Amino acid sequence: MRPGLIHTEIHASGGEPDRVERLKATVPMQRGGDPEEVARAILWLLSDQASYCTGTLLDVAGGR
Repeated sequence: MRPGLIHTEIHASGGEPDRVERLKATVPMQRGGDPEEVARAILWLLSDQASYCTGTLLDVAGGR
């Protein structure tokens, strides 16, 4: 799992609270992601629907 620019507190704790807003123009979908979007991808990977996926990197990054 490789999440991109996600709206979380990690940016503020690293000293850049506006990082997602500042960089969203560099994302093809023109927005930051929500933690729920990452969680849904994780749930899919844990489900039987992803049972044939092995050694896969899943980018949850808005096309970036």
